[in-house]
Amino acid sequence: MTQYNFDQQPYQQQPGAAAYEQPYQQQPVYEQQPYPQQPAYDQQAHQQQPSYDQQALQPQQQPQQQLAGQFAQRFQLLATNIERIIRGKHEAIELALICLFAEGHLLVEDVPGTGKTTLARSLAASVDAEWRRIQFTPDLLPSDITGVSIFNQAHQKFEFHQGPVFANIVLADEINRASPKTQAALLEVMEERRVTVDAEPHPVPRPFLVVATQNPVDMDGTYPLPEAQLDRFLMKISVGYPDHASEVEVLKGMPTGPQVERLPVVARSSDVAGMIDFASRIHVADPVYDYIVAVCAATRTSPHLRLGASPRGSLALLRAARVKAAAAGRHYVVPEDVKALAVPVLAHRLILTPEAELREVTAAAALGEILAGMPVPQAA
Repeated sequence: MTQYNFDQQPYQQQPGAAAYEQPYQQQPVYEQQPYPQQPAYDQQAHQQQPSYDQQALQPQQQPQQQLAGQFAQRFQLLATNIERIIRGKHEAIELALICLFAEGHLLVEDVPGTGKTTLARSLAASVDAEWRRIQFTPDLLPSDITGVSIFNQAHQKFEFHQGPVFANIVLADEINRASPKTQAALLEVMEERRVTVDAEPHPVPRPFLVVATQNPVDMDGTYPLPEAQLDRFLMKISVGYPDHASEVEVLKGMPTGPQVERLPVVARSSDVAGMIDFASRIHVADPVYDYIVAVCAATRTSPHLRLGASPRGSLALLRAARVKAAAAGRHYVVPEDVKALAVPVLAHRLILTPEAELREVTAAAALGEILAGMPVPQAA
């Protein structure tokens, strides 16, 4: 089997970045061939091929840097595909993809009409994986999400019927319009990736991503998410209004422009699983570990914050930084990756003091102050 080589630009080493680099270790190649950049692919042809190149497991394996280049190319291909629908929001799209490959969950909060649901649908349409949408309403029950056991008279036993949460990508639309009891139905599956019904655990497929959208809590008919559930989300982002040029492009493209239903599939679920595995092996040097812990520990002693980031926040920041490094074509994390993701990963986990709220200090501002005063580890 002929192995395909990416046309990759040489990675430009940053000054001092070599100190964070790990010596080459032999790792299995996570993907067989680069995904063809056509509107569609031959599903039957892919099913007849192995999930990875057997020749790549021979003694002469590809170095990690080349695998990171493959990861970055696939990452950019997905981002470009989504940008055909969501114009002028490259940062929000990149953060959504980081959540996917870090095996986290994404909370998108913004006013209606800014593209929250469209972002989630475009991400799901770009990946050949099963996805479901749940419209949260005040009368939605927990069993409507997780599933329910129904008695089968023919077999004289209860049978579990899966709910819409059993999918690779789950869109929880307007999650804060449901009651807290229904919101809590997602707590177990978001953390442990399984649902327990009648004392019987039922695992969800991998990869598994919950993309939840919500309107600001000061709008009518909404219930604020509890802190325990907010902590389950890897990131909280805001799409925001488009700039003038991007909104003009949206108007010109309607109604004949790109639609979510017409987006080409550019990645298989097996590709995503392989990229997740590769990202989890990105090297992190000891000074970067110390930097992550120092940032999270500083949130627990800040005078503006009543509650700082938990160890779950530290782990989330580490996972996200590894994916960002791979998306940049590197096989090691640098402190700049941590700084770039600290606000979207940690801000929603922080609770302000009453005095800070009176002074209209935001969690993002308090975290920015911590980052500005925190010394960044320098390469030797």
